[in-house]
Parts: sequence; C-alpha cells; structure tokens
Amino acid sequence: MTASSPSLLQRLKGLSLVSQIIIGLIAGIALALIAPEVAKSTAFIGKVFVSALKAVAPILVFVLVMASIANHRHGQETHIRPILFLYLLGTFAAAVVAVVASMMFPSNLVLSTHDVAVTAPGGIAEVLQSLVLSVVDNPVSALMNANFIGILAWAIGMGIAIRHAGETTREVLGDLSNGVTLIVRLVIRFAPLGIFGLVASTLATSGFDALVGYVHLLAVLLGCMLFVALVMNPLIVFWKLRRNPYPLVITCLRESGITAFFTRSSAANIPVNLELSKRLGLHEDTYSVSIPLGATINMAGAAITITVLTLAAVNTLGITVDIPTAILLSVVAAICACGASGVAGGSLLLIPLACSLFGIPSEIAMQVVAVGFIIGVLQDSAETALNSSTDVLFTAAACLGEEQKA
Repeated sequence: MTASSPSLLQRLKGLSLVSQIIIGLIAGIALALIAPEVAKSTAFIGKVFVSALKAVAPILVFVLVMASIANHRHGQETHIRPILFLYLLGTFAAAVVAVVASMMFPSNLVLSTHDVAVTAPGGIAEVLQSLVLSVVDNPVSALMNANFIGILAWAIGMGIAIRHAGETTREVLGDLSNGVTLIVRLVIRFAPLGIFGLVASTLATSGFDALVGYVHLLAVLLGCMLFVALVMNPLIVFWKLRRNPYPLVITCLRESGITAFFTRSSAANIPVNLELSKRLGLHEDTYSVSIPLGATINMAGAAITITVLTLAAVNTLGITVDIPTAILLSVVAAICACGASGVAGGSLLLIPLACSLFGIPSEIAMQVVAVGFIIGVLQDSAETALNSSTDVLFTAAACLGEEQKA
C-alpha cells in the first residue's frame, strides 16, 4: 500500500520546472521569515548554482553559435530575405525599447560585489577599445576567463570556416551542440534548489527590499514586451503593408502567443505557427522555412530580457551609460538574442556577454542570471509568447507585402 502511493519527492519530481521554481521561491521566502540565521547558511546552495551557470555559459555560447552558422544552408536567405530583414529589425527595435525603458525606470538589484573588482568604462571610445581587444583574445583564454565577446568572435569565425567542411563534420558539430544543450538543461533542472538558496540567503541578509526590486524589474520587462507587441510590431507591419496592422497582430497574439505563453517553448510552438500560416493563406515554401528559422533567430523578447537585466546590473553598480554605448548595447543584445538557446531560460545565459561591454565580471553577471531565473516564471512565458507570435506576424507581413508589390 505504501509502495503504491508516490512519495513527496516523487510528486515534486513530477511537477513542471515552473511549479518547482515557484515552490523553491516560496520556500526560500518562508525560511528567511521563520529562521533568518538558517536561511543565511543556504547561501552555499545558491553559490553552487551560480557557479554551475558560470561554467556552462561560455561553452554554450561558443558551440551553439558555431553550430548554427556552420549548419546554415548556402542560398537559403535568398528565399526569405524580406522576412529575415523584419526579424532583425524587430529584434533590434525591441532592444532599443528596452534601453529607453531601463533609463526611464531604472532598476536596482541586490548583488554581492565584495572582493570583486568592477572597472567601469569611461565612454564609447573605451568600450570600443575593450571590444576590439576582447575580439582578438586567444580562444582558450576567452573560454577560461569567460570573455564572451572573444568567444562570440571565434564562434562566428569557426562557424563560417566549418560551413565549407564536409557534411559529416557539420553533423558532428550539430551533435556536439545538442550535447551541450543537454548539459545546460541538466543545470537548469537544479534551478529550484539554487533559487531557494539565493532567495533565502538574500532576504535573510538584505531584508525584503530585494523583493521590491524584483517586482519593479519584472514590471519593466513585461511593460517592454507589451509595448513591442502592441505598438512597435504594429508600426513595423504598417510600414511594410501600409494598412491597419492590428487585425493581423491580434490574430497572431491570440492564435500563437497564448499557446506559446503556456508551453514556454518557441520550438514546441512551431506546429501551431505552421498551421496558422496555412490558415492565413501564406506561401508554404516560404513559411515552412521562415517559421522554424524564426524560432531560432527572431528573438525580440530575448533582446528585451538581455538588455533590461544588463542595464539593471549597470545601474546597481553605478556605471554611467552614454547614448552611443546604449546603442552599441542594443546591437549586441540583438546579436545575442539571435543566438539564444532554445531551452527554458536560454536567453538569460547570454546576459554575461552583454555585461562584459561594461566591464562587469562574470561573478556578478551570473548573479544577475540567477535573478532572471527568480522572475522567470512570468518573464520566460511572456518572452516566448512575444517571440513565437512575431514569427508568424513578420512572415505574414513580408508575404503580403511582396504580393502587394506584384
């Protein structure tokens, strides 16, 4: 009789990751309230989780970007060039919206910065100099020291070179990418425990003001995503079609966005988007390529997440950001978003790359990633809904725009 009834641990294992994270969050808050001294000792659990993220992030960026470029088919872009342009324009516009919102409503986070040296850049010239030096860094050194700009540069270079290699080589690289993604999934499975330790120790040490910062940060993130979905994207569609964009926008949000919100996976939402594209009467040869590609590179929500969290860290550390540097951040965030992993919370692992522009070390950047996991219950769902619905929206806008020209 005992064997037939599942234990508490088995029931917890059967829950979704989102539910487990919520339980970890609630348990951390409860422990900080009931036993603050005990809660402080859970800091070790949080440190282990942050260290694991720090370990997997550099190799994840290197392998995923290299594999995606190496396996890109020659001539593929000639069939969907207008859609690719809209994808990139929408992602960059989302990053710009996030920069403006972060400057209008700056967020503060509770970060542990003791024993960590932060060298703030003096301006755009210093940022560019640092950028160039990071690009030409030794690849082994870049991976060891989490120099994400150098990692990205070498990944792009190696990816372009391997595009001319044999099919077997590219298949091996694809398998390697899948293997790294599997390890990342394993690390993220421990997010509930890591968040429990981080929340409990942070609240016990810094008080419950930290929660206010998380609510403010989440409000900025969701506000940016709503603005992009209901204002920025319709403007882009209107520019392309020269007619009222909202019927198409609302259809995409209703038919694709709501499903993606609950599945929290752009890849899992591909069949929904393909069916919607068919019902909208789009060309099958076009949407059969653009929808799966959009699930990989059309990442307006990810660009917002990367930008807002990076600027929250910048504001917390008292680093001044000028307009040219903010524009550069928007470009970097858009590029990072295009390389975001398909796993839940994949965009969060690219935050250190953007943080490196401002001289923020990996130790602090990974704490920001952990904060992202804490608010990720809503953030990741909204991000996926924006990303996936925009895939259909821009595909439809480009197809209808080409028909109008014809």
